[in-house]
This record gives sequence, structure tokens and C-alpha cells, in this order.
Amino acid sequence: MFEIVFSKRANETFDLIQLQLLERWGTASVIKFEQRTMLVLEAISNSPFMYQSIEIDSEVRKAIIHKNCSLFYRINGQKIVLLFFWDNRQDPMF
Repeated sequence: MFEIVFSKRANETFDLIQLQLLERWGTASVIKFEQRTMLVLEAISNSPFMYQSIEIDSEVRKAIIHKNCSLFYRINGQKIVLLFFWDNRQDPMF
């Protein structure tokens, strides 16, 4: 298993998405988001190459947590560094 490490930006974007969910849809939505995130993190920890790398940087991978949210991460030795969470409803990043 690979160790999961949250970057500062990953922590910030995770918190922002949780806050947005709480304000729009309440506590139950936040709990579902956290549960889905934990499942994805567990899968990445066991099989870090399971998600596809992005076109502009082959070292960065994109995991879909929900149709509205993705997680970007990098494999660094035996660690998975979570780079940031992204609300897919925002303007496209690439």
C-alpha cells in the first residue's frame, strides 16, 4: 500500500468543496462526499496507476470522485501526493 499525503492545496480545495456541499445540500451530502473520497483514496493507495494520467503532465493522474468532482494526484516513490480537488462544473482547466 502507498501512503496518502495531502498537499496544502488539496486540503484547501477539499475543505472548499465540503463547505459548498454543506451550504447547498446539507450535511448528508458532505458525508456522502467524504465516503466516496475515502473509497477512491483506498483504491489509489492499493493501485495508484488505476486512474489515467492527464494529457499535459503524464505524472499527474485524475480520479473521478463524483461526476461533479475530481481529484488530481502524483505518485512520488511510495507516496501518493494529493495535489487538489476540482469541481468539474467550473470552467475547464485544460
